[in-house]
Amino acid sequence: MSASPTGPSSTGASLRHVLGHLLTPLLMCVGMGLAYLGAFHAPEPHGLRVDVVGSGASAQVLAQTLHDKGAGALDVRTVADRSAAEARLKGRETYGAYVPGGKPELMVATAESDTTATVVQKVFTQVAAEQGAPLRVTDVVPVSKGDPTGQGLFFLLVALSIGSYASVAVIGGAGAVLPLRIRALLALGMSLVVSAIGAVFAGPLFHLVDQGLPGLWAMAWLYAAGILLVGVGLHTFLKRWTTLGVMVLFVMLNFTSSGGIFKPELQSGFFASLHSFWNGAGFIEGVRGHVYFDGTGVGRNVLVLALWFAAGAAVMGAAAASENARRRKVAHAAPVVEERSVEEELEEAVGV
Repeated sequence: MSASPTGPSSTGASLRHVLGHLLTPLLMCVGMGLAYLGAFHAPEPHGLRVDVVGSGASAQVLAQTLHDKGAGALDVRTVADRSAAEARLKGRETYGAYVPGGKPELMVATAESDTTATVVQKVFTQVAAEQGAPLRVTDVVPVSKGDPTGQGLFFLLVALSIGSYASVAVIGGAGAVLPLRIRALLALGMSLVVSAIGAVFAGPLFHLVDQGLPGLWAMAWLYAAGILLVGVGLHTFLKRWTTLGVMVLFVMLNFTSSGGIFKPELQSGFFASLHSFWNGAGFIEGVRGHVYFDGTGVGRNVLVLALWFAAGAAVMGAAAASENARRRKVAHAAPVVEERSVEEELEEAVGV
């Protein structure tokens, strides 16, 4: 006598099914903890670029002393004069420039990173105190008034990412019966919508930027499109594990290495290395260069975003090849029945 649908056998199978699916949130919990705490829990400078202004022996001695005392935390150089130091800050070549003297001054660029500017200020406040003088801080590249902490772009990145990878779940799941070319068009269409929402957030709604909004929107679209194409393509191979896979790529490793909270010079080597080629860093650094630094670094970061877009296109191509091969295999394995209608054959192909 067979077990009833609600009997012990059915309950056990259902429980195993649920427990198997609960593995995904547990892995997300572990992954998020390792990523966020590993990246953010103890920021320390390493190789942080700062300048001492002056060409005399005293400037050289101060620079060498700071370099040696920091034991690798600071990368201290000397520059001839204040204008040269300011040019290096505006060129994104350094994070701070200290002008010694009776009225010492520290120049920073908070638009590059407010947290890094705070670390640099802490270092040189102590230096000035040892010289018995208060430190004057000059921000040569300030952030916009709508983004006083300089971290608004990071939270914009979060919004763009969530809109993108959540769309992956819908297109890959509910849209799985659609041809891949239609899923690709949906992905590109959603990237336009998500990036437009991001531009509204950054401009008229929260005023995160005072200029360069069209360029920000273009980079937001390229960023979102890359995520959507990679995610929708991966769904063909990962199925129910797609959400976890996309979260690893575009949340755990992405947010933590973006430089939106801490620059790579304040992070461990792993996350610092990801910063050089991950898409979130490409967006954050590209927008910073575009909005605040007259385009410095934009070309390289747009290239990073374009390469992620190209990777997405490649994954979609691999998915198309896999799905086509699967359909051919099913078609060859199925018995040939002349009485079957064309509509029935199509329904079976879609349902596979």
